Amino acid sequence: MNKYFFLIYFLLGQLLSVQAQSVEQVLPGVFKVSFGDPGKFTPEQFRTKGPKEEALKRMPEVKLPFDLSAIKIKVNGRGVIATIPLKNEEQLYGFGLQMGSFQQNNLRKRPIVNDYPLNNLGYSHAPLPYYVSNEGYAVLINTAKYATFYCGGNQPKGNLQFEQSNQKTMLSVDELYQSRGTASGNVIVDIPGAKGVEIYIFAGSDMLTAIQRYNLFAGGGTLPPLWGLGIKYRVMADFKESDVYKTAEYFRQKKIPVDVIGLEPRWQTSAYPCSFAWNTDFFPDPKAFTDKLKRQGYRVNLWEHAFVSSSSPLYSTLFEKSGDFLAFNGLVPDFIDQHTRALFGSYHKEHLIDVGVSGFKLDECDNSDLRFGSARWSFPEHTQFPSGIDGEQMHQLFGVLYQKAIYEVFKKMNKRTYLDVRSSGPFASPYPAALYSDTYDHKEYIEQIANAGFSGLLWSPEVRESQSFRELARRSQTAVLSAQTLFNSWYLQNPPWLQVDRGKNNRNELLPDAEQNEETIKQLLNFRMQLIPYLYAAFHKYETEGIPVFRALVMDYPKDPEVFDIANEYLIGAGLLAAPITGDSDSREIYLPAGNWYNFNSNQKYIGGKRYKVSFKLNEIPLFVKEGTILPLADALPFIDDDTTFNLTCYLYGAPSGPAYLFEDDGITYNYENKLFNTIKLTYADDEVKLERAGAFQPKRYHLGKTVHIP
Repeated sequence: MNKYFFLIYFLLGQLLSVQAQSVEQVLPGVFKVSFGDPGKFTPEQFRTKGPKEEALKRMPEVKLPFDLSAIKIKVNGRGVIATIPLKNEEQLYGFGLQMGSFQQNNLRKRPIVNDYPLNNLGYSHAPLPYYVSNEGYAVLINTAKYATFYCGGNQPKGNLQFEQSNQKTMLSVDELYQSRGTASGNVIVDIPGAKGVEIYIFAGSDMLTAIQRYNLFAGGGTLPPLWGLGIKYRVMADFKESDVYKTAEYFRQKKIPVDVIGLEPRWQTSAYPCSFAWNTDFFPDPKAFTDKLKRQGYRVNLWEHAFVSSSSPLYSTLFEKSGDFLAFNGLVPDFIDQHTRALFGSYHKEHLIDVGVSGFKLDECDNSDLRFGSARWSFPEHTQFPSGIDGEQMHQLFGVLYQKAIYEVFKKMNKRTYLDVRSSGPFASPYPAALYSDTYDHKEYIEQIANAGFSGLLWSPEVRESQSFRELARRSQTAVLSAQTLFNSWYLQNPPWLQVDRGKNNRNELLPDAEQNEETIKQLLNFRMQLIPYLYAAFHKYETEGIPVFRALVMDYPKDPEVFDIANEYLIGAGLLAAPITGDSDSREIYLPAGNWYNFNSNQKYIGGKRYKVSFKLNEIPLFVKEGTILPLADALPFIDDDTTFNLTCYLYGAPSGPAYLFEDDGITYNYENKLFNTIKLTYADDEVKLERAGAFQPKRYHLGKTVHIP
């Protein structure tokens, strides 16, 4: 009798594991499919902001391209298997910051946090269990466990139509491994060890609105401080106070715009692991140091990682609040615990932020153990933390939790910051942080700008040394057209444009044409400073409406097959298209989507829907402007301070398609959340652009100058 009872119980359990799942609409256009116990530690539980409900309610109602009942979830002895429908013609993107793949059709992706994108398996600085379709929806698996996604192509047996579709004998390697085109079948998600799962589906009228919904559900995009959109320069790792002053003076004398100076590990008494204590041999009076730089228009950013040295004042405080294994021979704080984050954050406030530090570079939070094979560089997956989380899930969440610990200190102080970070994840769009990498492939860096926008992330294609000045200039062009313009000279005595060779640079053997190179870089950086009002308005739109500032062409043109695999061009807001050049060539092929476009440098007009070969000089901006755009460019400034005002020249390309908008506030606090801001409307009439300001914020930052009409 018992045998039959258990058999019936087992079969009933198997049946329920397939059918007993719930479906609910949690907010307009946001649906949750759930089954079983998703676990104690999911990404959503540690979000820093709640959904922007009013913004979600303002979006138009839309229908998903499939029935939610078609999603199947089952739990077996292995874990969770979820099956999500997929049309043959769909194009899939996402999974965070994927290097090596753009379209994800027919791929097997395992998005695991790591700095080394080995063989395009899914390893990433920012691994998101998330994808988006050009059919107008996005899917997020709310799990911190390692998950594998089979993005179409894998079929269960019994589908004779599919089994009989590939009967041809393959006679070459190329033929055998050629792409099978668009994905087909289903997306299958495999989550070993899970006992249940939550799946969020975000509906859109198109891809861009689906991504909007994801970002708004995450809490909206971020709005960096105005100075964060300027230029950041990281000095050599062993620079002392006097060396930093010398570098700062050089920039101001040469009129090279720089807003932020970043200090590398030697600012503290111990790094790898970190003490978080000032090295007073190098910086005898930190407050006087930051004050002096502030008077010259500089903010200070400090490098660190979260692993705590035994010499740190934080060591005894965090010993019982850390995992049972070390990373970089330091304690790994249990950032799951709110009290641990508060202790870590309050120390930063008292000893660093209150001293005058404006931001941090949050390094080594990306499980970087693969590239060099060193186990000590990270904590093992079986690590146990006081909160109960294990090392696997902590790896997936650590970068976001690290940002949370620092960001919430600044937020409580009503002070905006702009962070550098080596890892991120789901629900991260509200964090003012740009991802960076120790990889240094220029082509990949460009692709990451386009790729990051799918997943609510920002990417910083930092510039270090190069093989030639030509390469350095091309990288600089990309940097000024990204979320953060950053030169990282942590192992260079002099700026890289003065000498690209590392050894010669550090021996002060400058290039014969160093001054000419310097002028080229200055022109590029000045353009970045001119673009800040446009960028700031686009970031405000990101913060309030969830529309990514930097995004792939396929987001705005999801039905154009020509853009499905274009990752080396991207949009900046709605009106600008960037097309950076890599390698030694002065030219490249581009595709311009529907509409008419203007070369920013020459004003030459191009008809959209076609491919062109274009060229850009080293001091030019590889940029096209869409017809109908009003582009406000400011007079170039050496830095942005708390009282900066912008004198604008408005460039009108062709007939205006509508007004342009700018966002005006103090640029440094969160007072705009209490409506202390102005909305500025720019319209074209009587051969000039006119400015209309709505709001009561004072003082006025934007002042309108001349109009340039480009027919």
